[in-house]
Amino acid sequence: MSQIDENIKRINCEIPEGVTLIAVTKHRSIQEIQKAVECGVFDLGENRVQELMEKYEHFDSRIRWHLIGHLQKNKVKYIVGKVHLIHSVDSIALAEEIDRQSRKQELVTDILIQVNVSGEESKFGISPEETESVMDTLSGFRNIRVLGLMTIAPNVDNLEALKQIFTETYQIYDKIKKNEKRYLNIRMNYLSMGMTNDYMTAIESGSNMVRIGTGIFG
Repeated sequence: MSQIDENIKRINCEIPEGVTLIAVTKHRSIQEIQKAVECGVFDLGENRVQELMEKYEHFDSRIRWHLIGHLQKNKVKYIVGKVHLIHSVDSIALAEEIDRQSRKQELVTDILIQVNVSGEESKFGISPEETESVMDTLSGFRNIRVLGLMTIAPNVDNLEALKQIFTETYQIYDKIKKNEKRYLNIRMNYLSMGMTNDYMTAIESGSNMVRIGTGIFG
C-alpha cells in the first residue's frame, strides 16, 4: 500500500459520512492523482485554470473537477462545461461572467460564493455583511446555480480562532439556508471549508466539503 493509499484511508476514517473529500491536486503529477482516484477519490480540486486544463484530458467522466483557487474573468470561458463546481466566486462581476459564458453554452454552472470571514486583505471573497445582498443580486441570474459558501481560514495554529471563523461562516450559511426558498437558483447544499491542517475543526463547525492536498499527497 502506498503512502497516498494510507493517507486517504486514514482521512476517510476520520471524516463522517456526508462530508465530501476533495483531493487538491495543485502541482501533483498525473501518476499521483491517479493513485488517489484508484482509492475512490473522484472529487479533484485545482487552484489554477491552466493546470486544471492540462490535467482534464487525462481522466474520465467519473472525475468531478472543482476550481478552488482565485478565478479571473478572462479564464471563465475555458472551464465552463468542464468543472463540477466553482468554489471561488468572489464578486458579482465574476458571477455575471460565469452566467454569460454558461448561457453561450446553454448550460447552468454550479458555484459557491467565497466569503472572507477572517477579513485578511490577502484573501479574496465578499465580506460577511455583503452576503445577503449578493444573493439577492445573483437570484436574477438564470445560468448559474449557487449551491453554498466557501471560506479559507488563516494559516494559524490557534484552534479557537479557526473555530470562530468556521462557526461564523456556518452561521451565514445557515441563515441563507433558512430563507433559500425565496430564490429560484440558490440552495445551500455545500459549505466548503477546511484544509489539511484544520479540516476536523471545520467539520465540527459545520463543513460538509473539505479540500485536502498535503494530507493526501504529502
